[in-house]
Amino acid sequence: MLEATVEGLALDVTTNSPVVILAPIGLDKVLPIWIGHAEAWGIAMELSGVTSKRPMTYDLLKTVIGALEAEVERVEVTELKDQTFYARIHIKCDGRSFEIDARPSDSIALALKTKAKIFVNEELFHIREEDQSSETPPMPTDPESLRERLKRINPEDFGKYQL
Repeated sequence: MLEATVEGLALDVTTNSPVVILAPIGLDKVLPIWIGHAEAWGIAMELSGVTSKRPMTYDLLKTVIGALEAEVERVEVTELKDQTFYARIHIKCDGRSFEIDARPSDSIALALKTKAKIFVNEELFHIREEDQSSETPPMPTDPESLRERLKRINPEDFGKYQL
């Protein structure tokens, strides 16, 4: 597992889907993960330091975890199966550790909310384009390929997710 940071959010106009971009610390790679609009909104709010008037899902989870005197130790993006990413949330409570299956987008949002570290399976940064179905967007893992793809996106499409 490699520790990673959230490099930002983008909107893929070919699929009209938000993309969260993870980058391993110290390596020149990126991992784009296509996510839902609500999850992108939650991540964008946390990245920009904006709070909502009422608790959002990630605020609620943070409050419940805190009320149970537990803590999010870390989240891990673990694998890609059938064009779906998988993640695990690691929670510690009363000296016991729990691993909870979750979507990467929810895991990333919760990690940002709780200041937990994000880890990504190193193999996910080595996905080859031929491993991808023709129905899904190719997932470039180097910054230059992603930069080129993002250059083709209309800047106005970033408006909803700009930080």
